[in-house]
Amino acid sequence: MTPDTQHLEPFELLALRYAHHDRKRRDNFIDGDPHDGSMPLDYYLWVARNSQATYVIDTGFDACTAQKRGRTLLCDPGSALQSLGVEPATVQDVIVTHLHYDHIGNFGLFPKANFHLQDAEMAYATGRCMCSGRLRHPYEVEHITGMIRCLYQERVRFHQGDATLTPGLSVHLIGGHTLGLQCVRVWTRRGWVVLASDASHHYEHYETGRPFPNLVRLDDMIAGYDKLRALASSGDHIIPGHDPLVMQRYPAPSPQFEGLCVQLDLEPHKEVPLAHLQSAEVA
Repeated sequence: MTPDTQHLEPFELLALRYAHHDRKRRDNFIDGDPHDGSMPLDYYLWVARNSQATYVIDTGFDACTAQKRGRTLLCDPGSALQSLGVEPATVQDVIVTHLHYDHIGNFGLFPKANFHLQDAEMAYATGRCMCSGRLRHPYEVEHITGMIRCLYQERVRFHQGDATLTPGLSVHLIGGHTLGLQCVRVWTRRGWVVLASDASHHYEHYETGRPFPNLVRLDDMIAGYDKLRALASSGDHIIPGHDPLVMQRYPAPSPQFEGLCVQLDLEPHKEVPLAHLQSAEVA
């Protein structure tokens, strides 16, 4: 603890796993992969809360989107949040790491929330880049128009770069995956934890510097790995956006949440190896 953090109230930080998608390793790297093993994606949203505030980070997607996109929905995100004591209908603040379908699809569950979003992300999702089907594919038009309606209801809080939302919680522009991707830095009992979101889908992406193929700026994505490290207290404090290993590395808040939710403000299990070492053993 340093003088600038000694008076901060730490946040409890939870990762909620709500969906799954089976993929091959070759699908998860910009230059492919020589091995043909499995490397699935898990889908998460996150909760940061203390006595002063509750922030939901991203909103997940619903059953209709899961069917359309060929994803397996493991639980209803709204009901899962309620089981954790978070009532979506009363949440005041939702941080949107970016506007891809799996990160903003359930915005309607939060009728009283302000949505914290980067200027660059709204400009990207509504500008000329969306003339490209490849860049447009991860977005859903109803989600984007929904955010525009929230904007006209004065419920979007724009940020231009890095910003502190409340003591101990800040957002940081990274880009790369999209032009306005932001990560979230949270002060916890074990130090600064950084929710990378899609700045690093798996541990292996930032551990090895091999990027995920869905991106708009390769240079920003690679630079983003260094930014994640600079913001986090250590490599053990970086949480990738889609890695199933997160569920193995961290403990559940209680037995009833096994396989559904883990607590990121607690130390990880040291017996779980680094992702790229584990992958090498599998290969």
